[in-house]
Order: sequence, then C-alpha cells, then structure tokens
Amino acid sequence: MPNPENISQTMNILRKHYPSHDKTTLNRMRRKPNAFKVLTACLLSLRARDENTEKVSKKLFAVADTPKDISKIPIKKLEKLIFSSGHYKKKARTLKHVSNELIKRFNSKVPDTKEELLSIKGIGPKTANIVLAFAYGKNVLPIDTHCHRIPNRLGWVQTKTPEKTEIALEKILPKKYWREFNAIFVQFGQTICQPISPWCSKCPIRRYCPKINVKTIR
Repeated sequence: MPNPENISQTMNILRKHYPSHDKTTLNRMRRKPNAFKVLTACLLSLRARDENTEKVSKKLFAVADTPKDISKIPIKKLEKLIFSSGHYKKKARTLKHVSNELIKRFNSKVPDTKEELLSIKGIGPKTANIVLAFAYGKNVLPIDTHCHRIPNRLGWVQTKTPEKTEIALEKILPKKYWREFNAIFVQFGQTICQPISPWCSKCPIRRYCPKINVKTIR
C-alpha cells in the first residue's frame, strides 16, 4: 500500500509545477463547457498530438458543432476535415455513429452519466470520464496513457490497464485531487515522465519515485 503522505506531497509539488491547466485543448474547453465539443475533441485526440487536436477541432467546429451537423456531412468531406488528426477514416466513422446515436437515443444531448455514455459504441471509459469531468464538472478520474504509466512508476498502483488504474486510484488518491489529476499528469508525462528515457534528473518528485520498470533515464 503506498504511503498516503507521499501521494499528497507528490500531488502538491506537481500542482506548483503545473499550475495552469489551460495548456491542453480539453482543459481550455472547461472555461465554456460544451459537452458535444468536449466529446468530439476527445474522440479526435485519440493517438494524436494536442496541437493537432486543437487545429482539427477548430476546423471541424467552424463547419459542424452539433450532432445534427456532423450527421449531415458526407463521410468523405468529414474525413478531409479531420485528416490531420490521424486515423481519420476510423474517427470519421466514429463521429458519424456517435452523432447518430445522440440524435436517436438522447435527443441530440450528450448524456451526463457514465453508463449512458459507455452504451454508445466508440465511447470508452477514458472518453466518458473526460466528458463527465470537463463538460459536467463531475468528480471522476479520466485515465489516459500518462495517468496509467506514471502511478505505476511511482508504485502507487500495480495495474495492467488504464481501466484497472482508475479503480485502484479511486481507492488511494484523495478526492480533492481528482479534478486536476488528468491535467497535471498529462503535462508531466509529456514533458518529464515520458514513456521512454524520462527526464529523472529534472523531475521535481524524484525523491518520491522508485522508478519502477524504468530502464533508461536522462
């Protein structure tokens, strides 16, 4: 069981190093939350750089920013609009399907419960939690690759999947950190605690990190 004091110390240090949560596309959307835009941006962000997600999202929203708008766009045009996000063919099909499901089943409104969100094919646990946290202000833990990798390196959890990491973190991470956890760890994971050769020499929390499964450091 990880030391609760170490977890709090780690979170407080990282809070100071990453005080601005406006650096990512999804976090900026928190200022004027629009559930459909948050959901769409999240679907576009899969396997894409944040800067690409922002550009593609703006380009798409200039043409279509409601489920009805997306459903009316010819698939080839939609693919062209989101091309630079990568995996554009699959993402275009997903956006079409999700938009049609929202129209048919939810009166074009994005659900505000995890169960309903997960009932739509194409929406996974991370995307559902991002919508709940960023659009509806709910206290949940969106877990992406950074939020899964880093707690395992720190020894907070011993998990194989992001879904299991979410369940494990819910038991040990104080709720006061939940809303900012994703924003902090994404920035930390992009800049310091990278997947390969993390910058341990620059890490502000190195005294609390046992470097589990870290083979090469900088």
